[in-house]
Order: sequence, then C-alpha cells, then structure tokens
Amino acid sequence: MHYQSGKDELLFYVGSYASKDEPSIYLCKLDRRTGLLTMIDSTSGILNPSFLVANNEASHLYVVSEQTTGSVSAYAINPDNGKLSELGVQVMEGADPCHLAITSSGYILISHYSSGHINSFGLNENGALADISSQVQHIGGSGAIADRQEAAHAHSIVPNQEGSYAYVSDLGQDQVVIYALKDGKLEARGEVALPPGTGPRHFVIQESVSAAYGINELNNTITTYAYDHTDGHLEMIQHITTIPEDFTGVSYPADIHLSPDGRYLYGSNRGHDSIVRFAIDPSTGLLSEPKWMGTGGEWPRNFAVLEDYVLVANQNSNNIVAFKRDGDTGTLTVTGSELEIKAPSCIEPLNGGTE
Repeated sequence: MHYQSGKDELLFYVGSYASKDEPSIYLCKLDRRTGLLTMIDSTSGILNPSFLVANNEASHLYVVSEQTTGSVSAYAINPDNGKLSELGVQVMEGADPCHLAITSSGYILISHYSSGHINSFGLNENGALADISSQVQHIGGSGAIADRQEAAHAHSIVPNQEGSYAYVSDLGQDQVVIYALKDGKLEARGEVALPPGTGPRHFVIQESVSAAYGINELNNTITTYAYDHTDGHLEMIQHITTIPEDFTGVSYPADIHLSPDGRYLYGSNRGHDSIVRFAIDPSTGLLSEPKWMGTGGEWPRNFAVLEDYVLVANQNSNNIVAFKRDGDTGTLTVTGSELEIKAPSCIEPLNGGTE
C-alpha cells in the first residue's frame, strides 16, 4: 500500500525555519477520528525549508531553502514509510525563495522575495529539477510603505488549473503580475495594480465561480477578482477586511486557502492570531459572512484546509494546532490537539488529504 493519506488519517509534511544541522522538515499524521496529531519522522540538512509542496502522486516533495543564495531541493518520498531521500539541490540566481508550485504539466515555479526573481524548472525522469526553463526579475517598488516596499518582492507564484497562466503577487510593487506559461516559459501578459500600500502576498483561484482571491499583507484585506480562464485576465471586484473592525492592534495577513468544495475561503492573520472564514457567493464569487477563530498560538504563517479539519502552523509559538471543520457551515471548533514543532512555516498534506 502506498504510504499516503486515507479515510481515517492524514499524512502531512511541515516546513520550518531551522539551521542546517537540526531537524527542519517533519512528517506528521492527523488521526481524523480523534484529531490526535503525531510526529512520525524528521529530516535535517537543509537551511530554512520555509515552503514545500508535494506532487499529486505523493511521490516527490519540493522544498525551498530561504536564504540569500536561494536553492530548491527535490526529495523522493518512500512509498512504504514516507521518509525522504534527497535527489538533488538546484541553486538559483535569486535571494530568499519563499514560495513554489507545481503546474499540471509538471513544471516547478518559484518566487524569490528579496530579489524579485521568478523561475521555472522542468523535471528529470527521477523527479529532480532539470535545467532552468525561464527566469524573470521584477524591478522597482511602489514606495508607499517605505520599509517594506523599497523594491520588488515576488511573494508567491500560482498557476491556474490548466497550467496555462501563472499569477505572481508582488508585495513591493502592489501588483499581481500575469504570466502565460508555454513549455515552461514565462511570458508577461499584464498586471493588476492594487491600491498603494496593499502588499499582495498569496493567491488562490476558484475555477468553478470564475473568481480569484489575493490576501494582502500590508493593509489587512483580501481582494476578490473576476477571473477569465481563457485569457487569464483579472479584474478587481471587491476588497474586504481580514480582521474585525474593532481590532486596533498590529496584524499582517499571511496565507489563504479554499475549502475542498469551493464554498468557503479562509485567511490567516498574524498579530490578530486568527483564521477568518468567508462564505463565497456561488453566482458572483463575492465574499461575505466573516467568522474568526483564534489559532491557539502566535503568528499563524501557514495552514491547510481539509474537508474535516484545519491545521494551523503558528510560527512564533512553535506549534501546529488542529481544528475540526464543519463542512456545511465552514466554521471551526477547538479540538485541543496540537503538536510542538520549532518555528513551523508551512503545512503540506499528502495526496488524499483533500477530496
């Protein structure tokens, strides 16, 4: 039997901020019957594996090393026990890679926060990264928030379902830049300019309602876009706050995910330390009915949404927390289940975690 998620348990990897000499990638398990979280294995030898993604076959894991001289490591996943074997490391031009994604045609897309680079790579037969297919560097910054937007900061790169377009959230330029993808080549097709000081960070596409959503780090909002899958075009149609109106503290949104059925959207708030849930209008894609749940920790950098649970990585309190999710209402309830992991930054469920 392939070592992957099933009806009664979810297997997931956790990336973290850690030195090269200490455990930094963790294989964990969620018991879906009880909510119990268990650590199964850990891997060391990679500095700051802050973001990671597994392929649909649950056979390979791809991991950034967030540092000045950035790199991406490829690992084979042992089908019997889920342990990782390194296949190779690809050093890149570009500083602080912070996000990567796999297209439907098998290309790896990577964004670099500090240098503004975006890259695409093909894969070798064994799953390791092949030679670079394309590289683009974003230049310039909007300057509206001087200490955060002094330069371009490509914070994420997200392909559409067909792998024909990719969307780069550039926090420094207040833009979502649209690229066409053909044979792994990135070709600029335009951009959407957001209000100054917005700071777009992460992005998701809801294909069935022709909408996309971007979470914005610097002004505590989510932007709803009308999305055209034929030409990749985006049009802003809504800005909605991620925090309650009466909150007066400092907070920075981080991650964004759809529910598996596409009916709800979730975002994380670092500072307010919450997950916000929105209902999605099935005819317009617009968001409404926000509900908040405290994350049981500090600085929720990343999280995963399943049919039955939400798992949250609280970076500053060093814990992963499990919440039960109601599939009908999208609301979250406390389970009391958590796992201690140093500076967790990313949660990646193996195939089978969402249906």
